[in-house]
Amino acid sequence: MKLKYITTLMIAALISTAALSQSTKEINVDGLKVIFRHTPKEVISVRLYIKGGTANYTKDKEGIEELAFAIAMNGGTKKMDKVTFNDAAEKIGTSFGSMTSLDYGNLSMTCLKPYWNESWNLFADAVMNPAFDAKEFELEKEKALSGAKQRESDADGSLNIIAMESTFQGRNYAKLPDGSVASIEKLTLDDVSKYYKSIVTKGRAYLVVVGDLSENDIIGRVRESLSKLPIGTQPKVENKLLITKGSVEIIDRDIATNYLMGIMSAPSLNSDEGVQISLAMRMLYDRFFVELRTKRSLSYAPAAGYNSGAITSPYSYVYITTTDPKAALNVMVAIIDSVKKNGFTEKELKDMRQKFLTNYYQKLETSEAQSGALGKSEAAGSWKMDDAFTEKINSAKLKDINNTFNKYTAAIKWSYLGKKDAVTKDDFKQTKHEKGLESPY
Repeated sequence: MKLKYITTLMIAALISTAALSQSTKEINVDGLKVIFRHTPKEVISVRLYIKGGTANYTKDKEGIEELAFAIAMNGGTKKMDKVTFNDAAEKIGTSFGSMTSLDYGNLSMTCLKPYWNESWNLFADAVMNPAFDAKEFELEKEKALSGAKQRESDADGSLNIIAMESTFQGRNYAKLPDGSVASIEKLTLDDVSKYYKSIVTKGRAYLVVVGDLSENDIIGRVRESLSKLPIGTQPKVENKLLITKGSVEIIDRDIATNYLMGIMSAPSLNSDEGVQISLAMRMLYDRFFVELRTKRSLSYAPAAGYNSGAITSPYSYVYITTTDPKAALNVMVAIIDSVKKNGFTEKELKDMRQKFLTNYYQKLETSEAQSGALGKSEAAGSWKMDDAFTEKINSAKLKDINNTFNKYTAAIKWSYLGKKDAVTKDDFKQTKHEKGLESPY
């Protein structure tokens, strides 16, 4: 353990020294917010974030943002068809991508510094002038449908859909960012094109750039292109869901392995409690792994975590796939109750701090990871949160972590997919900790 600790400190020292040569600042270019981090890296990462996510569309249109962004980045522009565009990008090693999530999405580009000029021109053209060609629309729609069919036929994918729709019924998070078969089948090229134009606006967008560039260069390029996006409007922000009462959703399916997920409310990422619950759920994950997999062989992949990407209604979760759901539930609930009664230990917190900080320092190694972290932090409240991450992890106190865990694990919304007669609703209730479970801690 001592060697591991020294290694972590060495990594921290090396990365922290490198970090001194980089700086992050916020720039306003004609109404478009730009977050620029200068680094000595030759690889440049650019992401145009669009706020709102599932708040931007109705349930019957879920998947429309995923489809619109994919076509914009992969389907060519009004000036260059897909083949010409891709050939130009391939010659200079530039890649384009997109992602969507519950509360935001982004259009991205990664390139090498010597080809920055050509790469930016391609990216700006794709964002400002996507072709939305009918043929490309059908190709991307078919990909989206194939993905939706796979998710809905897969037990893990089905469980996630069941859990989200049950927990967030009638709310934005009940919408699937990737879409469903039913919603995607109905989408038309006109729907997608109009949707893209309505949300890719300065009112919903902010740009993140990481790499070895000058501030004046970025300002000039943005002013000539992205700053000309329409002003648009801000997305509507839904009230935060606070889960105060547990529930159980049991879906009968004759499958060899049973799947369970429990969702709990959680604090916002941009708060001290957000850091505390992140640490707590990772420590809970470790306890699950030891008890459920290593000691009892009840599951190959038990899990617990905090969805830091859920901004409007943050939540944490527990998960397991098992052939013995009754025994697994008994242990999971008992572990949670044991933590609530006795808390985590100082040793667990010390070890987890090292893991968190190691992951954070490794995150600084690529421009893409840095732009993603800055963009996510901005979506949650401010990009400055990313710079304060280390301090927050180091200052988190065990007492506060245990109190935050107790506060947010009082009510769990359970979803179960598997053999109905293998469990009862009573199996999901939090009870007193199982004898002997607390002994290793």
